[in-house]
Amino acid sequence: MAITQYFITDEKPQRGLLAAEWFIMGYMVFTLLLMVFMWPKLAHADEMLWGRARYTAVTLLMWGVYRYKPCRATMLARISAQLVFLSWWYPDTYELNRLLPNLDHIFATLEQSVFGCHPSLLFSQAVPYGWFSELMCLGYVSYFPLIATVTIYYFFQRYHEFLMATTVILVSFFVYYYVFVLLPVTGPQFYYLAVGTDQIASGVFPDVGNWFMTHAERMAAPGWSDGFFYHLLDMTHDAGERPTAAFPSSHVGCTTVLMMLALHTRSRRLFLGMLPFYVLMCFSTVYIYAHYAIDAIAGFITGIMLYYLLKSWALMRLNRSVPSNCSTR
Repeated sequence: MAITQYFITDEKPQRGLLAAEWFIMGYMVFTLLLMVFMWPKLAHADEMLWGRARYTAVTLLMWGVYRYKPCRATMLARISAQLVFLSWWYPDTYELNRLLPNLDHIFATLEQSVFGCHPSLLFSQAVPYGWFSELMCLGYVSYFPLIATVTIYYFFQRYHEFLMATTVILVSFFVYYYVFVLLPVTGPQFYYLAVGTDQIASGVFPDVGNWFMTHAERMAAPGWSDGFFYHLLDMTHDAGERPTAAFPSSHVGCTTVLMMLALHTRSRRLFLGMLPFYVLMCFSTVYIYAHYAIDAIAGFITGIMLYYLLKSWALMRLNRSVPSNCSTR
């Protein structure tokens, strides 16, 4: 398709906000209500309000740009803006859930009951090789490239399903964010450091209460600290990681959604090209101390559930509005 084709005006443009944008706005209203009740304890209330004002302004601006020139290019820009904001919404969950009593001791006890040990503590010790560490770090940092891969594939190869796919992707993230706000579980990299790995190895899981209200220190990831992908992982964690969002694993859940979307395309090249990174992702979340094994399992199960539920919901919304990209290929 010639590049000019991406700027041809849509015959039946989307007039209002997209389904994903409405869902995110609903999440914003929900968190604003929580902020009202938690206001005296919020550490960065002004920043949180400014972030929400900025998000609203950008969303309305991109809607206005699309309304002025409704075409494939401006729709891609509109969706891309929502995807970029994910990196801001994720750490924002910490500002709310850290005000609730931490529940890691419950999930650490459950992990011990299910496996008889803590796989996250033992995995890196069982496979201490530098090359394996690099594979695990590669898998973990492939998260956003996988999102971009599926988004770009649908835009260029299956534009008639582009809004369906991106709605499923975006709303999946925010379903997990709802959970993370209300379920304060930090995961091994924060909890192990708070209580000590000797306690974990001994099967003792103390209740740390409100420890993470004032502490955000994390353990260094295990493995080859001089590796390229290890450094990339470290920079990613320094930029956006917080003691939040452990159960279920949204990394596993959202990449499972991406794999289901890839499978839906019936493109063997796309699916098989993503599969090795997906497998590495699932194992790496436990290897680098990001999640308990039960988090990864829950992420896999909820990811499949979200794919089917949200795909049906997205198609229902799109069929009701009859957007232009359902009539052009």
